[in-house]
Amino acid sequence: MVGLLIITHNKVGQAIFDAATSVLGSCPLAYKVLAVSQDCEPAELIKKAQGYVNELNQGDGVLVVTDMYGSTPSNIATKMACANVDIITGINLPMLVRIMNYPDLPLNELKEKAVSGGQAGVMIVEQ
Repeated sequence: MVGLLIITHNKVGQAIFDAATSVLGSCPLAYKVLAVSQDCEPAELIKKAQGYVNELNQGDGVLVVTDMYGSTPSNIATKMACANVDIITGINLPMLVRIMNYPDLPLNELKEKAVSGGQAGVMIVEQ
């Protein structure tokens, strides 16, 4: 099973994770959430994130999801990139629910499901 690492500003990732698990009841994937504060030391968090990736990767890879491309959480995530780690930016609740609904997919398919769920969850609601 693919591992899941969420890296976001402050407690954004934990809040989205908590909302997703309240909808679904639990998270079927091995996961970690890494909060990045404004006064953090990026080098320290890169080491911590790498430790999480190593712990979460049980042979099927790790999906790293972060909030905003180009930000410190995203920059930390890109340091994790390798053959068995995929990174997606722009986490939202529909994306995370989609990830949790397809825990048995291989990494390459799970990242596609994640992106499609995230994109489908963004829409203009007309009256």
